[in-house]
Amino acid sequence: MEKADLDGEKVGVSPTRIDNPRLRHEAQRAFVWASVIGLIALAVYMAQSLLVVFGGLVIAALIDGGARLLGRVLPIGRGWRIGIVVFAAFIFLAWVGWYAGSQMLQQAAMIPTIFEEQVANFTAWASSLGFATEASDLQALAGQFTSGVGTLTRLVTGMIGGFASLILIAILGIYIAAEPRLYERGVSWMVPAAERENLLVTLSRMGRALRHLLMGRLIGMVLEGLFTWALLAVYGVPMAALLGLLTGLLAFIPNIGALISGVIMIAVGFSGGTDMGLYAILVYFGVQTIDGYILVPFIAKKTVDLAPALVLAMQLIMGVLFGILGLALADPLIAMIKVALERRSEQRQSRIDHDGA
Repeated sequence: MEKADLDGEKVGVSPTRIDNPRLRHEAQRAFVWASVIGLIALAVYMAQSLLVVFGGLVIAALIDGGARLLGRVLPIGRGWRIGIVVFAAFIFLAWVGWYAGSQMLQQAAMIPTIFEEQVANFTAWASSLGFATEASDLQALAGQFTSGVGTLTRLVTGMIGGFASLILIAILGIYIAAEPRLYERGVSWMVPAAERENLLVTLSRMGRALRHLLMGRLIGMVLEGLFTWALLAVYGVPMAALLGLLTGLLAFIPNIGALISGVIMIAVGFSGGTDMGLYAILVYFGVQTIDGYILVPFIAKKTVDLAPALVLAMQLIMGVLFGILGLALADPLIAMIKVALERRSEQRQSRIDHDGA
């Protein structure tokens, strides 16, 4: 029983305690909502850092997938296989940056000139048809567009200097891929003991889906880049190697990346004449058709089945909020969210079946 002091007031009751049960319940609900809003605000404030961490998970999945593939042919320890994958990736990036980089940059520097020539040709053609066109306005528009294209090509072909976020992503990916169980245990300790097994199952499924998705994406990027380079080189389209490299790299960003590479490819094609431009259009639609109706459906059967409209919407949202990094990571992020929701649905259905039994 509660004791009373000399004034008859209760002793041992907190002054912040709400005696009314209904008011206490409403205060608890308000506290929960305030906490949720605070966490959302904190997530928005830390969004860029969280995106870098997620990028590290994506790189770790790529490294882990490569190590697993090597494990099928090389009976050596996991650490050695991870070292081989990281070393091979470093050699490839070094080759692109130092051996092929100079040639790619020289060719990329020609793209603004090609766009300006195409604007001049379009102006002359429109004037011959009777349209009133101002060359100065079109030239200014072309200058703005080509400056953006130049920035994109320098980003893709050079990667000289890099960005701090990309370096952090690579370092995080290597650390996570080297000791994945260590980080899984750390995350599992943050949840109640009764939920740890379910969490580990969910993380395992997320990792498998992410590896399959990214490995399929890499295969599609390589094939799309090789097809583009080979078909353009056969006809003698200028900068066929650069266009193949751009197409392959931008294929990591479905839908939107294809549009960017297509605009560049067609513009370069028309620099060699109408026939070459029409051939570039044919190559673009042919490669995208093969990628969209053969490669992507086949890869989708082996990976996460994602609705195209959902992926495109996620890409648009992430691109607006976080730029090119968010756009590149939108697909893996929505895939992991889908796996988590499916796992949650399985748990609920299992509970319902258990209660029914």
